[in-house]
Amino acid sequence: MAKKKYWNIIKLLLKLGFTALLGYLVFQKIDYQQVKSVFLNSNPGYLIAALLSYFASQVVSSWRLLGFLQAIGLRLKFGFHFRLYMLGMFYNVFLPGGIGGDGYKIYLLRKKFQLPTKKIFLSLLLDRVSGVWAIGLLAVLLMLFLPHFPTKEWWPVAFPVGTILYYVMYRLKFPVYVKYFIQAHGKAILVQSLQLLCVLFIISSQDFKGNYPPYLFCFLLSSLATIIPISVGGLGMREYVIMNAAAFFSMDKTLAVFTTLCFYILSTITALAGLWFVYHSNEFEPMPDEKLAKEIEDDSKKVFHLHQHTP
Repeated sequence: MAKKKYWNIIKLLLKLGFTALLGYLVFQKIDYQQVKSVFLNSNPGYLIAALLSYFASQVVSSWRLLGFLQAIGLRLKFGFHFRLYMLGMFYNVFLPGGIGGDGYKIYLLRKKFQLPTKKIFLSLLLDRVSGVWAIGLLAVLLMLFLPHFPTKEWWPVAFPVGTILYYVMYRLKFPVYVKYFIQAHGKAILVQSLQLLCVLFIISSQDFKGNYPPYLFCFLLSSLATIIPISVGGLGMREYVIMNAAAFFSMDKTLAVFTTLCFYILSTITALAGLWFVYHSNEFEPMPDEKLAKEIEDDSKKVFHLHQHTP
């Protein structure tokens, strides 16, 4: 257990170090004072609208995940699940070490409903995959509005073909979730659309008069980059990706970095709501001890291996 504890500390320190490195590289290319000035001169009305748009995206995201959990027989009410979802967001943002928000949800649902880790973990995993698919779809649609984007002619053909193959794989490997496929991916599109609306409001807070699609497209690219969990909450990774993409699309680097930083701040503010359920709710238990946390993590790692042998 001591080795596991030390390894979690090392992973957190590595993430913090990598986040700091990315931040340093970003601010070597743009002026920190300019970014600060953009923040201070933002229209607060648009930022409030952006916060509400992001919060709405999380409500829909919770609704989407609830469907995946109901598909495996969990009889959860939306209110309970949304509170658990917000608590998980808080743990993901403010407790990046240990099992995190997803691990806590697996622990609580497994204990409450006596379901194996595999089923719950797969629900969370497929929920995330549907989000990645929605990002891909919206990115392909935005390509149509980007001038001189290479290969944009064949992506609108390649993506539907890939989606068909994705659906076939879904039917073969995850048949219990198939009846929820269209509904889940429709909700995923709505989640990502609300987050793009959030980005539109953030950019509009600067009285922006330019071309929006490049900023939206690059934001989606930066979102895909955060799938790799090598920084704290994606901080630094989004900014590094969008800063480099800005040069290719002739975007304002300062505005691009401001957009992702502001998005991170708004997401952090939203996650703070989960703090209420840490101290003022009797329906959720404390985080599991190290032994249970390791058991959850080990069970989750076995999911793909076990599923390969499932008929």
